[in-house]
Amino acid sequence: MNAYTYVSILFFTVIICFVASFDKRIRFNRYFTAFLKSAILVAIPFVAWDIWFTARGVWWFNTDYTLGIVIAGLPLEEWLFFICIPFSCVFTYFCFEKFFKLDWLSGMNNLIVFVSVIVCSVMALLHHDKIYTLVTAIATIFTLIYLHFIVRAHWIGKASLVFTVLMLGFFPVNGVLTGTGLETPIVNYNPNCFLGIRMLTIPVEDAVYGYTQFLLVLYFFKRFNKHSFDENKERKGSQGT
Repeated sequence: MNAYTYVSILFFTVIICFVASFDKRIRFNRYFTAFLKSAILVAIPFVAWDIWFTARGVWWFNTDYTLGIVIAGLPLEEWLFFICIPFSCVFTYFCFEKFFKLDWLSGMNNLIVFVSVIVCSVMALLHHDKIYTLVTAIATIFTLIYLHFIVRAHWIGKASLVFTVLMLGFFPVNGVLTGTGLETPIVNYNPNCFLGIRMLTIPVEDAVYGYTQFLLVLYFFKRFNKHSFDENKERKGSQGT
């Protein structure tokens, strides 16, 4: 049964959100195609990052907990990770945006971006010798600068709140991947390549990595669904008048 550990984590992460997508009150199934486009587009650089880091020994995988299918040095489950995890994250954001009024959080955008960019910049400068820390910090800095200053994304505050809520699921999922409850971790990290600060068994860089990936998938998802989101808001507005 060990061989099904990683794939089981992905299955239980995504199955509830997938089934709920067909609920008449949510109907997220109408956005499956747009989501897949967004997730695959963002997965391209992230998978390349993953392959490169695996080849350099920044991290590696214990294949005892996988199905044994390896593509370009990554277990099949790791490829699926870049679809399943973003699906649950974007679905959760979609539900929050649909059922709650969170526009007031746009007032937090400046604070979130400036604090995050400053913290990541300091970490990158102080720990430039730790490649996971450095690359994660740089990716986050450029992502936030692009979203906030170039495309003027008004939803960074909302996305940050939703990601904070998603941390409730992040801990058990990434916790198991990094060794919680297992004899050995599924994903192992070179101690010379990251800060060594762990939340339980999870490197803090994993949370920042996940935040950046979430923001990028959400950005493209919103772009592909611009008209659909506008129509949805118009319907909500007309119902309120």
